[in-house]
Amino acid sequence: MSTDQLPVVVIGAGPAGLAAAAHLTGRGIEHLVLEAGDTAGAAVREWSHVRLFSTWGEVVDPAAEKLLAPTGWTRPDPATYPSGGDWAEHYLQPLADVLGDTVRTGVTVTGVSRAGRDRIVDADRESQPFVVHVTHADGREDRIRARAVIDASGTWTTPSPAGGSGLPALGEKAAADRITYRVPDLDRPAVRARYAGRRTAVIGSGASAFTALAQLAELAVAGDGAGTQALWVLRRGISGSTFGGGEADQLPARGALGLAAKAAVDDGHADAVTGFRTEAIERDGDGRLVLVAEDGRRLDAVDEVIVLTGFRPDLSFLSEVRLRLDERLQAPVELAPLIDPNQHSCGTVYPHGHRELSHPEQGIYLVGMKSYGRAPTFLAMTGYEQVRSVVAAIAGDTEAADRVELTLPETGVCGGSGLFDTPDPQQAGGGCCTPAPQLVPLGTTAAAGGSTEETPAGGCCG
Repeated sequence: MSTDQLPVVVIGAGPAGLAAAAHLTGRGIEHLVLEAGDTAGAAVREWSHVRLFSTWGEVVDPAAEKLLAPTGWTRPDPATYPSGGDWAEHYLQPLADVLGDTVRTGVTVTGVSRAGRDRIVDADRESQPFVVHVTHADGREDRIRARAVIDASGTWTTPSPAGGSGLPALGEKAAADRITYRVPDLDRPAVRARYAGRRTAVIGSGASAFTALAQLAELAVAGDGAGTQALWVLRRGISGSTFGGGEADQLPARGALGLAAKAAVDDGHADAVTGFRTEAIERDGDGRLVLVAEDGRRLDAVDEVIVLTGFRPDLSFLSEVRLRLDERLQAPVELAPLIDPNQHSCGTVYPHGHRELSHPEQGIYLVGMKSYGRAPTFLAMTGYEQVRSVVAAIAGDTEAADRVELTLPETGVCGGSGLFDTPDPQQAGGGCCTPAPQLVPLGTTAAAGGSTEETPAGGCCG
């Protein structure tokens, strides 16, 4: 059998993986979608209670919609915002159903390589098919030969730790019973009881942290939430960009998240401590948790900790293929400069496709959230355009693969990623930003044990 007669293996039945399958179907290319969870969109279902800041019009892939249309499926109101649960139930699952038995759940990919070639061997390498090792839910092991591999497995299973150095803080693993790395679902009675009337530290500065702060503030004013208090732990200072784009954000729901977090602070439901990089998590005599910073600062004890410091890719099962990844972001090297928040301060991502996603190992692509490595602010429409280009390249349609068009809504401010401490004054006046929100005064900062120093309003644009 020639390599071209083998299927394309897609890892992950999430939004990007299923979109890749839709494009492969449209081009008549045999494929298999391997999903570790027991249903399509398993990761999305784990945050089913969280509402997207993208509308239905922005989270449905065109090729998938075309595939769904003959079944009588119609896209929900394109101007409305689905929750994760809505997205999974009303789009991802119907799409998986249409794709049929090409989507296989309960199958975990444990390794990818070239048949008969580890990563060292050059001889006749590119003519060999890929071999994908898998473990089924019942423990059975198997291997699948493939002409190409599209890794859309995402980053959900590998959240970043609380430790400011990128490693778990001392004591973090031992305190696992009081730490979560996901936005809690406060509509679930058991989860609600865990946080109601208690003091919770929220570590992080992105949309997930905004969501958690806003939800804890709502709990604080509810009848069963008296005494609920949040402590917002930031690794950088407070500036005009801290709360995101606000009303200037071209994704209004994303801007609203930041405004809700700001309201939680302004209304006294959350204190903020800045410039705090967690080095250790200790227990006091009552079993509560004490966060200790690299500079020796110790915060008053909290009952729970919510760590929302981002995600990182799991590259362990790709150790035998030759990837070319940026040393900082762990994203493809050609893509990294386009998304690196240390270099680019605005939300626009330049058009990119198969060429930016390629590796020395021809025929393997990291797409979707995983393609961004550790970089934040990935949008579904980015993944859909990626897989359209990649599938065209696999099909040999270079013209279509190179015809990449992508325009993303801007955040409205610079430096929203939280991956740096102070704005770069050299970028001031660069014209990359719409007017930034005003500096937010936080009268509770000193009381929470943090520095009262604030960075200039306006983020990178000064």
